[in-house]
Amino acid sequence: MTPLDDTTAVVRLDLRSGAAALATAQAVRDRVAEQLGRAGLPEPDYPLFLVTDTPAGLTDHQLQYELLSGYRAVGETRILVLLVGSSPGSYAGGDEAYLPDRRLVRPTTLRASSTGLVWAGDLRSARTALDRPEPDDPAALAVLVDLLSVPDVFVRVLEDLRKLPDSVAAPGVRLLEQDLPAEVRDRAWRDALTRFAGEDSGSGDPVDITPDARLPEPLRALVSGRDARGQGHRRPDGPVNLAHRACAESLDRADEDLVTLRAFPGLLHPARREALEADLQQAREDLDGFRTLVERALQGGGGAAAPTAEATARLGALGLRVPSADSAGERVGEGLRELAGTLLGDGLALRSVAQHFTALAGRVEPVPGTALLHRLADHSEESVNRGSATEYAAPPRTSGGVLLMAGAAGLLGGLWQWPAVAAALVVPVVFVLVALVGAGRLRSGRRTARWTAGPRVAAVAGAVAGAAAAYALEPPLWLGGAGLLVGLGLTAEAVRRLWRDAADSWAAGRGTTALRTALDGLDALLAELVREHWAAEERLYCADAARSVAGMLRATAAAADAQAAPEPVAPAGAGGSDPYGDDDWLSAPSALETLDSGAADGGADDGDWAAAYAWDNSPLQNGERADDRPDDRPTGRDGAGAGYGDGYGDGYAYGEGSGPYGEGSGPYGEGSGPYGAPAPAAYPAGPDDAPWADGGSDRAPRWLDREIGEGGPDLVATLAGDLRNTAMAAMAPYWGAVERGQAGALAVSRTEERVRELLSAARHHLWRYGVLAPPPYPADHRARTTAAGLLGTDSLRVAELVGREADRGAVVQLSSPEQGALLSRDPEAARWIRFAPATLQGEVEAAWRKSGSPPVEDALWTSSGRYAGLIRLTPLRMGVVDTVLPRQSTGTSRTGGPRAGGGNTGRAETTVHAEFREDDRW
Repeated sequence: MTPLDDTTAVVRLDLRSGAAALATAQAVRDRVAEQLGRAGLPEPDYPLFLVTDTPAGLTDHQLQYELLSGYRAVGETRILVLLVGSSPGSYAGGDEAYLPDRRLVRPTTLRASSTGLVWAGDLRSARTALDRPEPDDPAALAVLVDLLSVPDVFVRVLEDLRKLPDSVAAPGVRLLEQDLPAEVRDRAWRDALTRFAGEDSGSGDPVDITPDARLPEPLRALVSGRDARGQGHRRPDGPVNLAHRACAESLDRADEDLVTLRAFPGLLHPARREALEADLQQAREDLDGFRTLVERALQGGGGAAAPTAEATARLGALGLRVPSADSAGERVGEGLRELAGTLLGDGLALRSVAQHFTALAGRVEPVPGTALLHRLADHSEESVNRGSATEYAAPPRTSGGVLLMAGAAGLLGGLWQWPAVAAALVVPVVFVLVALVGAGRLRSGRRTARWTAGPRVAAVAGAVAGAAAAYALEPPLWLGGAGLLVGLGLTAEAVRRLWRDAADSWAAGRGTTALRTALDGLDALLAELVREHWAAEERLYCADAARSVAGMLRATAAAADAQAAPEPVAPAGAGGSDPYGDDDWLSAPSALETLDSGAADGGADDGDWAAAYAWDNSPLQNGERADDRPDDRPTGRDGAGAGYGDGYGDGYAYGEGSGPYGEGSGPYGEGSGPYGAPAPAAYPAGPDDAPWADGGSDRAPRWLDREIGEGGPDLVATLAGDLRNTAMAAMAPYWGAVERGQAGALAVSRTEERVRELLSAARHHLWRYGVLAPPPYPADHRARTTAAGLLGTDSLRVAELVGREADRGAVVQLSSPEQGALLSRDPEAARWIRFAPATLQGEVEAAWRKSGSPPVEDALWTSSGRYAGLIRLTPLRMGVVDTVLPRQSTGTSRTGGPRAGGGNTGRAETTVHAEFREDDRW
């Protein structure tokens, strides 16, 4: 068998009604395209057809089976036919008495190895002996069809049928369905959509919360790699470097002059101050020239849009070197995809991820030179003068050490007694003289430099304290002289420090610090300009692509919000809606769930069995439904219009009329069923007529047990994670467009459309396969949570059911009593299929080990998360299945006369499709 992939789906067709609409190959292909297209799936390479029919329909619908067998596809076409109801019987002996369920006649078309037949004569949906459901009870049939529509189950059943005689078997089943109530599932889905989309804060300001360490290497190189390229942005022989060097040399000479000015000779001689002022003036002129070149570079460094190759050439002419981009932008698309996967994998909502990408675009986008022009004002001549005046107006504060030395010098110099106490004034006088000389030496024009008064006050205070101490202690003269010498030494050190600080403050006020700051700031502005030109095209593309991704993520979030919005209430009298539409399927019931009594009638097609059976497909007159027909119309062999057929070809007639099985053009003649009984509508059109509308799970077949959970703690988080994986899968083609440089509006619109399609497919997946089954696009590294986390149930019942002994009491045989006589009596001939959701495999196997039960070696772990249980395929006895070669009717009866009409009955007027039995031919 060909392995299944994520796009494999089972196409379901019901030939019991509407077979006439599938009379051409194009009609069949259109029906297939309609089902798969609305489910968001492509044309299948290996088609899987599940056909529901009656035993009589095997020969009646020969044309349809030939069209399905010849369906054009790349690979093999596989067909599984589910037959419901009794066979039309066969003739035994000369009296040709009618014996039901004695033969199953099939055309040779269905004898292929890729075709199998499952014959359920009675779906056995009665839970008590008093129940009288139809053999093809719609509620039970919907569950059986839903189960066989799981690709894994379909393929496994077909494989086991191949190992049985004639590839025909009668099924026996025992199922357990684990699911959530519709309202719980819908609420969890909407909550997951809201969490997946995130909140719209309405703020357009991007907040960069992605650290560089978390950025993928291609993006990190574009964001931070340019910062390492700020060195060497000036060519040695370029005009910019020459102007910068001239200004720097002038400032260096000024620094040397300041060193000499700070020494004692600078305090005594004005020449050193004059030399410093001359060098500072030259530095100002050189800085003006350098500033002019910087302004030219900024004006020529790109317009309002972004740096260009022409702007880079102009920078080169000024002597600026723009480093080569090398291969920095080769993997931008890969980096953006990796970043999106990382952020989404961390559980961030779409809008939060979009905010990260917007912030990334702002960081990586190159800034044109003209956008930096306003920063020249920070380094203008007025700014330098303003900074110098600020420095000059705020002389340095005298340190505590200088004040201590001044006070100590005054104290030691004041240890004199009368009449030598006048010597105590020596130290204070020195401090006063130095202050006068220093202030005059640092005069600027008519303004005398400010000199701090703290040392003078400290010296005077120390001298007074020394004189007072000498008056009280009466020290000898030698002690006063020694103290004076030490005090003068401290005075010299204090004066040196005072002059040095005063000279530094004066030089800063003249511009030494402001000029150096302006030169460095202008050079840094040039370096930033060069960095903005580095890999400008690559960074610009990265920024545009990041904003494109952000816009697409926000559009995806808006689509999720739209799907999470409450559905509008249909007005009274409104017609049914499409179950594949975005607003209807969430509110539709599953096969066995209780319907809302206030729901409107709904329409469907073969794409969704639970909804399809809720729609009356019979072509009745004037919109009349099958269940609206009166029950007293003529039925049986003598009743006109009681035939059972599809409106074309010959067949077994059980009533009068002009049609092959009665009067009328519809698939059941004029709305009647097999053997003259009223034709059952597939599923009633309205919820009030649904067989499960009252009683809910109490009306479920007796071979089906339901376990309804209320949702686990991990339900919403898991569904939101599934949506994130779906979004990444939808965006996969977009990253290729990014890498090719085609991340434009067309690529975004296509991706948005694909996201919407996959979100719709995710909804269909949740509806068809339940919560436990992972979506078609799961993360490989993320393990699915347990049934308790999702449904609020455990897997013990699943383990017990799948691990049960394979005895006849374990399942309910879906066969009528008459059909039971046709089954093989060999217990070893039956084929058993044990299946459970693949997401529960670990839990089920752990439960087997814990209970000591032997593991089931051939257990089938399915992609569906709803059903688990047992299927038994029992072969039919030898000779029950006849393979015939049908041929078109010639309008002549088997007796050789013309086809009879009117009220004649019996073999004379019956034209049989099967002219030759296979055993007669061979």
